[in-house]
Amino acid sequence: MPEPFRADHVGSLLRPPEVQEARAAFRDGSLNRDQLHQVQDKAILAALERQRSAGVDIFTDGEFRRTGFQNDMVEAVEGFVATERPAVVRIWQGPGGEPQEQGTRQVVGAKLRRVRRLTEHQTNFLKEHAPGPVKMTVPSPSQFPAISYQTGVTEEFYPTRSDLLWELASIIKSEINALVNDGVAYIQIDAPRYSYYVDSKWRQHLRDLGEDPDKMFDEAVAADNLCLEGVQRPDLTVALHVCRGNNESKWYAEGGYEPIAEKLFGSLAVDRFLLEYDTDRAGTFEPLRFVPSDKMVVLGLVSSKEARLESQDELLRRIDEASRYVPVERLALSPQCGFASTAAGNLLTEEEQWRKLELVVETARKVWG
Repeated sequence: MPEPFRADHVGSLLRPPEVQEARAAFRDGSLNRDQLHQVQDKAILAALERQRSAGVDIFTDGEFRRTGFQNDMVEAVEGFVATERPAVVRIWQGPGGEPQEQGTRQVVGAKLRRVRRLTEHQTNFLKEHAPGPVKMTVPSPSQFPAISYQTGVTEEFYPTRSDLLWELASIIKSEINALVNDGVAYIQIDAPRYSYYVDSKWRQHLRDLGEDPDKMFDEAVAADNLCLEGVQRPDLTVALHVCRGNNESKWYAEGGYEPIAEKLFGSLAVDRFLLEYDTDRAGTFEPLRFVPSDKMVVLGLVSSKEARLESQDELLRRIDEASRYVPVERLALSPQCGFASTAAGNLLTEEEQWRKLELVVETARKVWG
């Protein structure tokens, strides 16, 4: 049976200043790739030690080698092209002023061709140096048709978003199979795009594109399942993480899980779901009644978006509330998302981040021993 990993975390950590500076120097040509890797290696080793001392159950490299949680795809696969006009402009809401318009400027403009593994270098270093079991994350294939399909550019190569989805699924399936062969203990699919299907404004956006949101949701589930087809190993944990946007402490979607819960929880071939539950935007725990008895739920009750440290009593109360729908022995605890889904990171300090992870550990030990 997979480990329960009661004190979990989504994966990304705030990039230390030296990593940010090295990445900037690499972009302007004053640092070569080997020098960049040396800086990243040192920072990852320090982050692993902090995770060990905090007491978390699973180790990541903080995604320090990535420019964003999904960007291994763009960097390892030919066929993405820069565009002046984003395929989708999202309204990011949260701290730091008025809602901001933002969208990716990397769209699919050719047939996709993988030129290297997405995570091989990350995985090898992490496995060699981590003091315990390691997690590696990959983006859901549904992430990219939503943000990288541009009318007038992509359709020459992929006539529909569905065509692009299945091409991406085959690439991610190949990477997951490689991670299984690498002996990685915990593989997580990051799937923020499921939030489109619980938010009325994003469902309407999909309709405006001429798409059926319910059909797209069904295809997203099927594509994630294709990625996991044949992934079996007694000690392997496979998870799916769902959030509503996480970019410099901002968000873009809201809505409870109820509209998608029965099919999402009942159909996906994963061991556990990491679910955002740090604000009212995520709704109630009631949709957890659809989680099958052989799956775990990781409650994302601790915010990675703000510096305020949650009350442990409040966390304990909410875990108890969730246990009315999923027995406590099938629950775990984590922050609701990564601390740096993009390289810029969320609006808190590294020390505030580590205190949040320590709180996750302390609370998990109080509940589960």
